[in-house]
This record gives sequence, structure tokens and C-alpha cells, in this order.
Amino acid sequence: MSMFCYQCQETSRNIGCTMRGVCGKSPELCHLLDLSIHAMKGISYVSKELLKHDVFYPQDGLFVMQGLFRTITNANWDEEQIIAYITEAIALRDKRKEELCKLRTDKCASCPPAVSFHVEPKDYEEFGKSVGVLATENEDIRSLRETIIYGLKGIAAYGDHAAMLDYEDEDIYKFLHEALAATIDDSLSADELTALVVKTGEYAVKVMDLLDRANTETYGVPEPTVVNLGVGTNPGILVSGHDLRDLDDLLQQTEGQGVDVYTHGEMLPAHYYPAFKKYKHFIGNYGSSWWHQLKEFQSFNGPILMTTNCIVPLRKEQTYLDRFYTTGMTGYPGAVHIPDRKPGKQKDFSGIIARAKQCPAPTELETGTITGGFNYRTVLGMADKVVDAIKSGAIKKFVVMAGCDGRMPSRQYFTDVAKKLPKDAVILTAGCAKYRYIKEDLGEIDGIPRVLDAGQCNDSYSLAIIAIKLKEAFGLEDINELPLAFDIAWYEQKAVAVLLALLYLGFKNMRLGPTLPGFLSPNVAQVIIDTFGLQPISDADADVADMMA
Repeated sequence: MSMFCYQCQETSRNIGCTMRGVCGKSPELCHLLDLSIHAMKGISYVSKELLKHDVFYPQDGLFVMQGLFRTITNANWDEEQIIAYITEAIALRDKRKEELCKLRTDKCASCPPAVSFHVEPKDYEEFGKSVGVLATENEDIRSLRETIIYGLKGIAAYGDHAAMLDYEDEDIYKFLHEALAATIDDSLSADELTALVVKTGEYAVKVMDLLDRANTETYGVPEPTVVNLGVGTNPGILVSGHDLRDLDDLLQQTEGQGVDVYTHGEMLPAHYYPAFKKYKHFIGNYGSSWWHQLKEFQSFNGPILMTTNCIVPLRKEQTYLDRFYTTGMTGYPGAVHIPDRKPGKQKDFSGIIARAKQCPAPTELETGTITGGFNYRTVLGMADKVVDAIKSGAIKKFVVMAGCDGRMPSRQYFTDVAKKLPKDAVILTAGCAKYRYIKEDLGEIDGIPRVLDAGQCNDSYSLAIIAIKLKEAFGLEDINELPLAFDIAWYEQKAVAVLLALLYLGFKNMRLGPTLPGFLSPNVAQVIIDTFGLQPISDADADVADMMA
């Protein structure tokens, strides 16, 4: 066994990647990422102990948050960046530990190994082999610890986007420390860790609410918008990922430069925000979800800016590395990395803009449009219309089909479900899973589109709020009494955070696919199934019949 990783839906045989990640991750990178998480656990333990003495450093919370974000599937492939982070993390841990030891009478004698290890950078990769997932021997404890960590990774991604817009919550930072420290506390029982899994869902709700406020208060409330799928005649820059602040900086700096800007993948919902509609050079959306990028980035012709995951490793036949740029927590060997913005300043995108001017216009992939922008505030604005449609029987069911897209052929299931749902069902969606059906003409119900796209995966929060408000409108005691079904697609750890958030909010009997997570041990999976009714997807016809029953 060269490595062990089972954090994403693609994990080999739904058990774990042991030779090389299905995503393309090498054993060496896996060990470095494992060590970076181990170092974060040390920082979090010290931070939790310092808090007992009323000492807290918010900047350490952001440091750990960004470190977790780097470890999300397909986010950062640059070993040099990870090595630099580990070195900085160990130095920060030791600085805080020295302060803690001055406050404690036992001089840190009881500190766990994550707080005391020291290793030279040349030995990071070798040492990382000993501190990965399998370092926890008990299968159920391991499963619970990793479920918490993967939920924290999703929280970290959303929290970092909010922080870039100057929206931060110290309670979220404190919880990151509490939860990470708990994963190295051998005194905690399975029941106590299960409670912490639920609490992770609570904080996933908090961080999605924080990011929703950050985005809407900065850029306006998303509104129903028709997005162009064609291309213009100018050279362009293609922006992928989730970070709206990066897109904002780029749009300002490209204005009047003769360079157009396009979105890709999860950046599509940026078109729904009023603040971005003033830019005439913000042309439209190019391509579809993340796993198509090798073909789509090649044909785009201009530079690509990756603001977050998901980066697919280039193959030999791809020739766009010289126009491939990363920023934020992303990284890729050979790509140009655009540094973080300095306080009060924008990121400097002059290099990518200059590169764009050297490139031809994008090759057109398709024509047509996509419609989205149904934030919960927008949907609640037409609540009377929605309630009337439900009461009249025009709408029989809402089906939440949010989440992630992926490469597996079995994901055709989600397209089949969308097409097979009867015409009195409305699909509520968010995340890149929507690319499986959003370009299909599924019609309307009394003027209400049958596919209501709330936006990025973090906007799954909007879908939960819609359900909660409909429950109140109908005077129901239990949210599960609504004509509402869940058919969720998942791939990486932000989807884990969304799932835990929905479980925390009380939603039950959700379907999840293409597989249940491989990191759930049989016993832990059974507890979740028994408690929340979580179930795997099956056949599209059978699932549609059951959801509509």
C-alpha cells in the first residue's frame, strides 16, 4: 500500500485509493497533505488550550481554515506550496505552544504527538506516511474522525470565500480548533464523536449563512438571469472555481482592455449577481462542469484562472499549461500562481491579462442559454404563487438535486431522473450537479421554471431556507411533511459539509449517490441510515416513482 485516501466519491472500489488517487494524486502528495493536516491538529490543540486562558488568535483560525481548504480534492497539486505551508504551520504551533507552556503548570507534559513532532522538510513526505488516515486503528473511530475532518474541509472552503470579502466569525474558527483537536483525543467515545459530527453540520449551516450574507451584501441578491453560452470575437480569460472576489478584481482590471471574461463550472452563478451585470465584457459561460476541463480549457485558446478546486491534472496531449493560472489555495506544478492580495489592494492580474492579449478568441463549443439565479430571497418573493401552485396540485413535488458532478458513467442517473420526473415536479438545484440537466428543456409550471438554480454548492443553504419557509407557510410541524424529496449527488468535501448541514436541519430520507461515502464504516453508516433514513440511489425509474409517491 503506497498511500491511503478515501475522502472523495471516486475512491477506488469505494474503499480507498492505495497506489495512486483516482483523481491523479500521487502517494508523495498524499503524504504531504496528510502531514499538513497533522500539523493543523497540533495548532488546533494548542489554540483550544489557550482559549481556556482567554487567549485567542483569529488569524490562526484563518490559517488553519486555508490549510484545510488546500487539502480538498483537486485543489492543490503543488508539493512546494504544501511543504512551505507545513513549515509555517510547525513554526506557528511552536510559537503558540511556548505561550501555552508559560500559562500551564504542567509545562505541556500532556500534549499529544501532533503538538510535539519535529521533522526536517526533506523528511516531510516520509514522516507523512505515519500520520495519515490509517493512523487511527479502530475502524469506527477512524470513520467518525474522518467524517468530521471532511466536513471541516467544506466549512473551511466556504469560510475562506467569506473571509476574502471581510466576513469572518470567530466562533467558526474556534469550532475548527475544537473539532480538529477532538480528532486526536483518544479519550472520546464513538457517541461523543457522533455528537461532534452533528455539531459539524450545525457549523456548516453557520458558515453557509455567513457566505450567503457576504456574497449578497457585497454583490447584491442573485436574480433570475439568462446566461449566454456562445462566444465573442475578442480574446478571453476563463474563470473557474467559486471565489467571487477574484472574479470581481479581474473584471475591474480587464474593463476597457479588449479582453472578454467567461465563467466555467461553479463560477456560472456569478452571472446572477447584479454587481457583475454592468460589465459588458462579461460575456457568458463556457463549457460545463469541472471534469470536462481538459477538452474545454484546450479549446478556449485563452488563459484559464483557477480560483478554487477542481483542477484535473493535464495529460501529454494538453498544451495549455503555459496559459494556466492558479490563485488562492489552488496550485499546480508549472502553472503561474498569482499571489494573495495585499491589505486594501486587489490581486494583480496584469500578467494573465497580458497573456490573454496574445491569444485568439475562444473556439465556440455551443450556443444557447442557461437560466438561473433563484436565491431563496427571490423564490420567497413569489411564495404566494408557489403555495397556490402546490395547493392547486399544479406542483406535486419539489425534488432537491443539488451537489457535485463527476466523471463516473453512473452519474447519467441524475440526467435520467430529471427527464423522467413528471411535469408537475420542480427541481431545486445548486452546485455543478446541475450540468447534468440544466441545459435540457424541462419547461415551466404556471410560469415557474421546472429547474430553479440557486447557484454554487454553498447555495444549497438557499434550498434549505426555501423548505423551511414553505414549512412555515403551510403550518407544518415537521419539515419532512413537505412535498419534498432529496436526490443528492456528491463528489468532494464541500458536499460532505452540505450533507451534514441538511442532516443537522432535520431533513430525512435523503438519497445520496452515486455511492454512499467510502469513509463511512458499516457501523457508522448504519447509525446514519437508522437515524436519518439516508439511502443510496438505485434505478432512476424506481427512485422517481418512490419520490413522487
